Amino acid sequence: MKGDHIQFRKGYKYSLWETYRVQIAIRGQVVKHRLFELDVDGWLIIFADYPWDGPSGPTIDTPSFMRGSLVHDVLFEMLRLGLLPHDPCFHLANCELEKICLEDGMWPCRARYVYTAVEKFASAAAAIAPENILIAPKMEMPLPPEGSHD
Repeated sequence: MKGDHIQFRKGYKYSLWETYRVQIAIRGQVVKHRLFELDVDGWLIIFADYPWDGPSGPTIDTPSFMRGSLVHDVLFEMLRLGLLPHDPCFHLANCELEKICLEDGMWPCRARYVYTAVEKFASAAAAIAPENILIAPKMEMPLPPEGSHD
Protein backbone atom coordinates (compact mmCIF):
# COMPACT_ATOMS: atom_id res chain seq x y z
CA MET A 1 0.00 0.00 0.00
CA LYS A 2 1.34 3.42 -0.87
CA GLY A 3 1.98 5.75 2.05
CA ASP A 4 2.70 3.02 4.58
CA HIS A 5 6.47 3.53 4.77
CA ILE A 6 9.22 6.09 4.26
CA GLN A 7 12.67 5.81 2.73
CA PHE A 8 15.49 7.89 4.19
CA ARG A 9 19.22 8.24 4.71
CA LYS A 10 20.79 9.13 8.02
CA GLY A 11 23.95 10.94 9.02
CA TYR A 12 23.24 14.55 8.14
CA LYS A 13 23.40 17.56 10.46
CA TYR A 14 23.25 20.45 8.02
CA SER A 15 21.34 21.53 4.94
CA LEU A 16 22.68 24.20 2.57
CA TRP A 17 20.42 27.25 2.69
CA GLU A 18 21.43 28.83 -0.64
CA THR A 19 23.00 27.43 -3.79
CA TYR A 20 26.79 27.72 -3.52
CA ARG A 21 29.26 28.03 -6.41
CA VAL A 22 33.05 27.70 -6.23
CA GLN A 23 35.85 26.93 -8.67
CA ILE A 24 37.96 23.94 -7.64
CA ALA A 25 41.09 22.23 -8.94
CA ILE A 26 39.26 19.25 -10.48
CA ARG A 27 39.12 20.05 -14.20
CA GLY A 28 38.11 18.09 -17.26
CA GLN A 29 35.19 16.31 -15.57
CA VAL A 30 31.47 16.90 -16.06
CA VAL A 31 29.03 15.78 -13.37
CA LYS A 32 25.28 16.39 -13.36
CA HIS A 33 23.31 15.36 -10.28
CA ARG A 34 20.08 16.63 -8.75
CA LEU A 35 22.02 18.06 -5.76
CA PHE A 36 25.23 19.29 -7.43
CA GLU A 37 27.05 19.85 -10.72
CA LEU A 38 30.67 20.12 -11.81
CA ASP A 39 31.68 21.55 -15.17
CA VAL A 40 34.77 20.96 -17.28
CA ASP A 41 36.39 24.19 -16.00
CA GLY A 42 36.11 23.14 -12.36
CA TRP A 43 33.04 25.16 -11.39
CA LEU A 44 31.24 23.25 -8.65
CA ILE A 45 27.61 24.16 -7.98
CA ILE A 46 25.98 22.78 -4.85
CA PHE A 47 22.25 23.35 -4.85
CA ALA A 48 20.23 24.68 -1.92
CA ASP A 49 19.06 21.96 0.50
CA TYR A 50 22.15 19.77 -0.06
CA PRO A 51 22.50 17.74 3.17
CA TRP A 52 25.91 17.09 4.74
CA ASP A 53 27.27 16.06 8.11
CA GLY A 54 29.86 18.79 8.61
CA PRO A 55 33.42 18.01 9.67
CA SER A 56 34.00 14.33 10.44
CA GLY A 57 36.26 12.59 12.91
CA PRO A 58 37.60 13.79 16.22
CA THR A 59 36.99 17.47 15.58
CA ILE A 60 34.55 20.28 16.22
CA ASP A 61 32.40 22.18 13.76
CA THR A 62 34.05 25.59 13.61
CA PRO A 63 33.30 28.34 11.07
CA SER A 64 36.71 27.79 9.45
CA PHE A 65 35.80 24.15 8.79
CA MET A 66 32.23 24.40 7.48
CA ARG A 67 32.74 25.49 3.86
CA GLY A 68 35.61 23.04 3.40
CA SER A 69 33.57 20.18 4.85
CA LEU A 70 30.69 21.00 2.48
CA VAL A 71 32.85 20.94 -0.65
CA HIS A 72 34.75 17.86 0.56
CA ASP A 73 31.52 15.98 1.32
CA VAL A 74 30.14 16.75 -2.15
CA LEU A 75 33.36 15.60 -3.83
CA PHE A 76 33.40 12.40 -1.75
CA GLU A 77 29.76 11.77 -2.68
CA MET A 78 30.75 12.10 -6.35
CA LEU A 79 33.52 9.55 -5.75
CA ARG A 80 31.18 7.13 -3.93
CA LEU A 81 28.65 7.36 -6.76
CA GLY A 82 31.34 6.69 -9.36
CA LEU A 83 30.85 10.12 -10.95
CA LEU A 84 34.54 11.02 -10.56
CA PRO A 85 37.60 8.79 -10.94
CA HIS A 86 39.20 7.93 -7.60
CA ASP A 87 42.66 8.68 -8.96
CA PRO A 88 43.48 11.64 -8.89
CA CYS A 89 40.21 13.09 -7.55
CA PHE A 90 40.50 11.60 -4.03
CA HIS A 91 43.75 13.51 -3.48
CA LEU A 92 42.41 16.67 -5.15
CA ALA A 93 39.30 16.61 -2.91
CA ASN A 94 41.54 16.48 0.15
CA CYS A 95 43.66 19.34 -1.16
CA GLU A 96 40.51 21.42 -1.71
CA LEU A 97 39.48 20.78 1.89
CA GLU A 98 42.81 22.06 3.20
CA LYS A 99 42.87 25.05 0.83
CA ILE A 100 39.35 26.20 1.73
CA CYS A 101 39.94 25.75 5.45
CA LEU A 102 43.06 27.92 5.23
CA GLU A 103 41.16 30.55 3.20
CA ASP A 104 38.52 30.59 5.94
CA GLY A 105 41.06 31.23 8.71
CA MET A 106 41.85 27.78 10.07
CA TRP A 107 45.21 27.60 11.81
CA PRO A 108 47.72 26.11 9.36
CA CYS A 109 48.73 23.31 11.76
CA ARG A 110 45.08 22.24 12.14
CA ALA A 111 44.49 22.42 8.38
CA ARG A 112 47.57 20.22 7.78
CA TYR A 113 46.33 17.75 10.43
CA VAL A 114 42.90 17.61 8.74
CA TYR A 115 44.48 17.07 5.32
CA THR A 116 46.79 14.33 6.62
CA ALA A 117 43.92 12.57 8.39
CA VAL A 118 41.71 12.40 5.30
CA GLU A 119 44.61 11.36 3.08
CA LYS A 120 45.51 8.48 5.42
CA PHE A 121 42.15 7.35 6.75
CA ALA A 122 39.30 8.46 4.47
CA SER A 123 39.84 6.31 1.40
CA ALA A 124 37.03 3.92 2.41
CA ALA A 125 34.65 6.88 2.75
CA ALA A 126 35.28 7.71 -0.91
CA ALA A 127 34.93 4.14 -2.22
CA ILE A 128 32.11 3.36 -4.62
CA ALA A 129 29.18 2.14 -2.55
CA PRO A 130 25.45 1.64 -3.00
CA GLU A 131 23.13 4.24 -1.53
CA ASN A 132 22.33 3.41 2.08
CA ILE A 133 18.55 3.77 1.91
CA LEU A 134 16.68 2.85 5.07
CA ILE A 135 12.99 1.97 5.27
CA ALA A 136 10.58 2.54 8.15
CA PRO A 137 8.67 0.63 9.28
CA LYS A 138 10.66 -2.44 8.30
CA MET A 139 9.14 -4.06 5.24
CA GLU A 140 8.97 -7.83 4.86
CA MET A 141 8.78 -7.70 1.08
CA PRO A 142 11.11 -5.78 -1.24
CA LEU A 143 10.01 -2.48 -2.68
CA PRO A 144 9.09 -2.37 -6.38
CA PRO A 145 11.76 -0.97 -8.70
CA GLU A 146 11.84 2.80 -8.92
CA GLY A 147 9.57 4.07 -11.64
CA SER A 148 7.23 1.05 -11.61
CA HIS A 149 3.52 1.63 -11.15
CA ASP A 150 0.86 -0.34 -9.29
